[in-house]
Amino acid sequence: MSHLIRIRDLDKEFISTIISEASHFLKNNKIKVDSHKELEGLTVANLFFEPSTRTRASFELAAKKMGAHTINLDINTSSRKKGESIKDTIQTLEAMNVNLFVVRDANQGICDEIATYLRSGLLINAGESTVSHPTQAILDLFTILQVHQKLNNLKIALVGDIAHSRVAASDIEIFTMFGVKDIRLICPKHLQPKEVLPNTKVFHNLAEGISKADVIIALRIQKERFMSNEEIPDEKSYFDQFGITESSLALASPQVMIMHPGPMNRGVEISDSVADGSHSHIVRQVTYGMAIRMAILKKLSSFL
Repeated sequence: MSHLIRIRDLDKEFISTIISEASHFLKNNKIKVDSHKELEGLTVANLFFEPSTRTRASFELAAKKMGAHTINLDINTSSRKKGESIKDTIQTLEAMNVNLFVVRDANQGICDEIATYLRSGLLINAGESTVSHPTQAILDLFTILQVHQKLNNLKIALVGDIAHSRVAASDIEIFTMFGVKDIRLICPKHLQPKEVLPNTKVFHNLAEGISKADVIIALRIQKERFMSNEEIPDEKSYFDQFGITESSLALASPQVMIMHPGPMNRGVEISDSVADGSHSHIVRQVTYGMAIRMAILKKLSSFL
């Protein structure tokens, strides 16, 4: 184990270790107030060349809580805006004794590229293009495991822009790895994935897709996806056809879990009453996200 770039590079044992470690950082669904100094003397660079709130904040807080120094760079303050190559940026930071690099970027392949430049530091993919978001996938698995110990009989539905969702891509990989056999991908026709795995099925009708579902994960949909599309011309049309509402929940399992990676577009992907309702685990996901990232930082630091 070295870098954490994609789910398929990991094995169940590694992911299970992360999940177990994350549990130790929680008490009554809150981060323990205990002092953790596992990263003392290390420096974590958060390189977010694409907007982020939850992921960036959780990595920064996780690193600080464990005693690490942190450096935060975004596209507006980075020398990349002035024309510096990513190679020079990374090697400059490594020369400053940065140990762990948390990277989010819109360019596919950027994490593999950065990994080739690192000599001693390790990389964590915090969201790459439309292809992968492994820490979110581990977080989503962890959230489900707080309710369901066995996954093989679960019906999990992902609703939204499947074609462009890095969360969906990594969720499908991790759910498959842990034995989920019924993964529903619910989306408009123009947002369906190019590849459909044996344990996944595409639905273009929300009611049919979430029927008896145990878990519903709503995905963020961007406004540009509505442009020049006759099927779903605007946000209201999307909400009417694919928005998660109280009436649609009636079709799912009575104990259905509602999740969302954030940020939510209320009234587009999900109604207020569902987002804030008794079935929602969305706020818990935020807390769990910090615990998962603490566990990931601790685990990867052991390889330094």
